[in-house]
Amino acid sequence: MARRKLSRILVIIVILAIVIAGGFLLWWFLIRQPPVPHNIIVLSGRIEGDDSTIAAKVSGRIREIRVREGDIVKAGDVIAVLDEEQAAAREQQSRSLAQEADTRITRAQDQIAVLREQLIQANITVDQARQDAEGRVHQAEAQVATAEANLSQAQAAYEQARYDVERFTRLARTGDVSDRQREQAKTAAESQAAVVESMKKQVAAARGALTAARANLKNPSIRSSQAAAIQKQINQAQTDVAAAQADSDRARAQVKEVEANRADLTIVAPFDGTIATRVAEPGEVVAPGAAIVTMIDLKKIYLRGFVPEGDIGRVKLDQPARVYLDSNPKVAIDAVVSRIDPEASFTPENTYFRDERVKQVVGVKLLIKNPSGAAKPGMPADGEILVEGSTWPKDTGRR
Repeated sequence: MARRKLSRILVIIVILAIVIAGGFLLWWFLIRQPPVPHNIIVLSGRIEGDDSTIAAKVSGRIREIRVREGDIVKAGDVIAVLDEEQAAAREQQSRSLAQEADTRITRAQDQIAVLREQLIQANITVDQARQDAEGRVHQAEAQVATAEANLSQAQAAYEQARYDVERFTRLARTGDVSDRQREQAKTAAESQAAVVESMKKQVAAARGALTAARANLKNPSIRSSQAAAIQKQINQAQTDVAAAQADSDRARAQVKEVEANRADLTIVAPFDGTIATRVAEPGEVVAPGAAIVTMIDLKKIYLRGFVPEGDIGRVKLDQPARVYLDSNPKVAIDAVVSRIDPEASFTPENTYFRDERVKQVVGVKLLIKNPSGAAKPGMPADGEILVEGSTWPKDTGRR
């Protein structure tokens, strides 16, 4: 009995030894992770991509959205189209204002042409009136001079006739001349006196004509004021043209702006990518800058992870890196360090162990060089950074 019990104990011990040895070998060859070389920093995180918000530049009602979440689009593909009724109304209004301003310009320019012709005629009339008035004054002055000369001659002849009357009267008293000669001398003096009075009237008439001619010199000034009034009308019409031209320029600028806005009613993809979220639906009214969809460029995805603060000094930009996906942990995806956060932070909030939460880490991005589509945002992944040397050590990948 004792031997039999001892044999059983030995069998059990052997079986336990075999199980332990087998478990150790299984752990050693299949489960155990190889030790991390000193020139490799290992980190974990998840795949992310920088999303871009696709929005309209102008406000409006969404008429249609042509994509859904997960759709792959190319740069220039139409994402959404806004209703263009308001834009069309604004464009028509701006074009009407521009046409009205052009009509005002044409009308004012025609008025300027007519006024300029009137101004030319007025200036010609002023010159003619001035020349005529000056000629009449000269003529009247000559007539006054002639009349005054004739008056002087008549007065001289009258004085001589009076002297003859007095002389013949004295001679008739002494009998040296006859009474008939005396009467003839008296008649001649009276006739000459009448001539003097007639000459005086001619002088007065000539002087009156001169006064009238000099008064006509004011007529060119009156006509000049008429020309000035026409010039004032021309200036006003030119001001109207300038104002209408300014209105036309503003209206045409509004037309161009509306045309540009109408082009903005069609929202297109700015780059090749995948629709991540669709946050609006047809019929909704969106404001400028309001998101319609968000896109992710799957050609620019990266592993977002954290490196302990004590190791971050060994990490540099553009260092080679590798990314391992949980879906295929034995395949290394080439990457490069594209970003290092400028300051440290505590470990992410989804770490629930106290001794881990109090540690400070620095966020880094490992940009995948040639994404094949296997890595998608949100997937958990591990990464390695080669911080020393240029050759990757063997057996550093996940198993």
